Amino acid sequence: MRHELLLLASLLRWVARRPYGVGEEGARAYGYARGQGAMMFGFGFVCVVETVTMSVLLRDFPLVHSVFLVLDLYTILIVAGLHAASVTRPHVLTGTTLRLRRFATVDLRVPLGAVASVRRELRTTHEKRDGELNMEVGSQTTVTMELAEPVAYSTFFGRRREVRLVRFHADESDQLVREMGKFTPERNAPSPLPARPA
Repeated sequence: MRHELLLLASLLRWVARRPYGVGEEGARAYGYARGQGAMMFGFGFVCVVETVTMSVLLRDFPLVHSVFLVLDLYTILIVAGLHAASVTRPHVLTGTTLRLRRFATVDLRVPLGAVASVRRELRTTHEKRDGELNMEVGSQTTVTMELAEPVAYSTFFGRRREVRLVRFHADESDQLVREMGKFTPERNAPSPLPARPA
């Protein structure tokens, strides 16, 4: 229920063009919704087609038609809310913290002091492993971040989970990685080349 209320609130913020959690001075927002826009539009279109089709098929059954119409319209609202949450809840980088978000389900605050390395890395396959969090958008991630110490966050069902490696998507991933390198330069320097064998 809380999740769905957050999605509905995101719709209002989207209409009002008021992103959430980016008001801190010096904070920089990095969106990730562009990578899923076409997919969400396609999903929404399919839901609209299904709504019209079911209305035609059930026109002789008023009660059943009403029930399915409410469910279909609510589904369309939730799909729009998911996209709105992505737009209004971007990743946020400050001088001390990187706040990573996905829809209204994941909100992970990573202290920059806990970042061991961060790099631009495009991945399209992700396996679930302990200690890892994959926040793919459109089935891909573009940034991989390794942590020197575990960071905790709450799952969809409120369970506490610790991660040491995070993969996520950002529309401007190159710029985000460069900005993070300014705050953690000693941990993001290129690795020295191995010595040639004698």
